[in-house]
Amino acid sequence: MFQVLLLFTVVLVVCVLKQTLFKRSKCRGNIPMAGKTVIITGGNTGIGKATALHLAKRGASVILACRNRNKAQAAITDIQQETGSTDVTYMHLDLASLKSVHCFCEQFLRTGSRLDLLINNAGLVGDGRTDDGFGMEFGVNHLGHFLLTSLLLERLKEAGGGRVVTVSSMAHRWGHIDFEVLAENKHLGTGSFSWQFFRAYCNSKLCNVLFTHELAKRLRGSDVTCYSVHPGIVRTELSRHVSLWQKVFIEPVAQFLFLDPEAGAQTTLHCCLQEGLEPLSGHYFSCCSVQEVAGSARDDAVAQKLWEVSEALCGLS
Repeated sequence: MFQVLLLFTVVLVVCVLKQTLFKRSKCRGNIPMAGKTVIITGGNTGIGKATALHLAKRGASVILACRNRNKAQAAITDIQQETGSTDVTYMHLDLASLKSVHCFCEQFLRTGSRLDLLINNAGLVGDGRTDDGFGMEFGVNHLGHFLLTSLLLERLKEAGGGRVVTVSSMAHRWGHIDFEVLAENKHLGTGSFSWQFFRAYCNSKLCNVLFTHELAKRLRGSDVTCYSVHPGIVRTELSRHVSLWQKVFIEPVAQFLFLDPEAGAQTTLHCCLQEGLEPLSGHYFSCCSVQEVAGSARDDAVAQKLWEVSEALCGLS
């Protein structure tokens, strides 16, 4: 009897989780993409690759902006085989290097190509420092994307109706931005223990939401809009930098409950392709719909200060 009750409880918990924390959604947006250009960071794997595939299938010119050429070329081959598109290309971008971000933008802007969608998708969980000495999660998940967006905004405005979609996470709810720590140590949390770099990850995801919140204000008067996204809890390479024992714990759970990258790409695609989203610029989306954010992610003063500090750190002010 005990075993039956235990099994029933487990099944019930799993069913509840799949309808809440691991809920699936489907993008229904249908904005035409033929003739439009998309830049997506981290598009060589996981959610980014699934997003790139769908946009290529719809006729977009897709640029995979990522660090690893071999992985990017393998992803391009897969996308071309599945979609028939010959307009998927690779450009080198290392978000852990502000110099690399500048080089990428200079190279792209020299092409004269239009830009309709910028998808800030890449992210990681792990310790270490960027080339510029910033904490890896803050530097890659926020600061690299902040600089990338800043340098490409004018080109987005030229195309008309451009969108910036930044992949954040529900983890932003547990984030906190300590500007004194950032000023002193150039990070928002670091350390060798899992709880330490998970905390730093949460902080970086809060940065993503606040960045979008402030960006929307600064885009008022233009026809460029922006959105932040929680893709769901997805099986990706996000945790590739964590320790072996943590992977041993995470992988079985991930295989059983986590969303696949295809499902994880749906809310990003919704913010790219859904008609009529413009009045919702600056909002946070999950399961293809607007969701409330944590109170810390609605703080105008913190959002403005993060923007100003980020500009200074990137040498833009």
